[in-house]
Amino acid sequence: MPEPVERNLGLDLVRVTETAAMGAARWLGRGDKEAADQAAVDGMRLHLSTLDIDGVVVIGEGEKDSAPMLFNGELVGSGSGLVVDVAVDPVDGTTLTAAGIPGAIAVIAIAEGRGTMYAPGRLVYMDKIAVGPEAAGSIDLEAPVEHNLKQVAKAKRKDVNDLRVLILDRPRNEKYINDVRAAGARISLIRDGDVAGAIATAQNETAADILMGIGGSPEAVLAASALLCMGGEQQCRLWPRDETEEAYAREEGLDLDQVLTASDMVASDNVFFAATGVTGGEYLRSVEFRGDTVVTHSVIMRSKTGSIRYMDAYHDLARLRKISATTLD
Repeated sequence: MPEPVERNLGLDLVRVTETAAMGAARWLGRGDKEAADQAAVDGMRLHLSTLDIDGVVVIGEGEKDSAPMLFNGELVGSGSGLVVDVAVDPVDGTTLTAAGIPGAIAVIAIAEGRGTMYAPGRLVYMDKIAVGPEAAGSIDLEAPVEHNLKQVAKAKRKDVNDLRVLILDRPRNEKYINDVRAAGARISLIRDGDVAGAIATAQNETAADILMGIGGSPEAVLAASALLCMGGEQQCRLWPRDETEEAYAREEGLDLDQVLTASDMVASDNVFFAATGVTGGEYLRSVEFRGDTVVTHSVIMRSKTGSIRYMDAYHDLARLRKISATTLD
């Protein structure tokens, strides 16, 4: 049975991430993460305006580091068409891009319906655990690390010593790192980009088994969108950094003890996700500049159908410049 007509939204979304990735990739290794982010934001906003959606940005960019924003509450799209919540990260891994290190991607997700995406407000960090389809149903954020590793190993028919755990390389994750090492599992410390890390646990082509640790809450919503499409599982809990954020949570009625599932974070059965590689890595290849041709590598997903499509695109810059000049004339 063919997919409904709105399947084309996936192809529309990937144009958004392709443009963002190409803009950011021009700043590869140039040491200016703000410029890379701004180029990605500009490209993403330009194409978002052409989408036939009535969208509101729920997960925007810049809350943590005062980066240029597609801000929370910004209206995007044509204003007609499917009513959606929107989550964006023009570059998940600006520091990676500035340093020329693999792992950065441009990401967008939309969920049908208004109020379908979880909004953590000013609480920008979450305690997380994520796995792919094979281990879905075997994890418990409130359980000890060793227990989760044993459960995932059992689900994947592996020895704990063979598991590969992805953890953001931050001081706040020192306990996770120590507990995983004590349990005997292997670790890959990632500098940034835990959206790509969570997705990697659900991808057959990678050797990542589980993601653990404290990372960004906006990234958690984006990862939840992807894992809903891929059949994986994610559990998260808000992680306030200090008493001020604890007070803010109480004022806003946010439950700091609640364990949120992917479905809690994205409460829609019609979710679209798209990502394009910026600097390359084990999940998506980097943007390649070949004279007047730019090559991008992307993924497009949809939760309703479970479809996952990988796409290489070849962008002819000479023709694009000609079209732009004609439009301006």
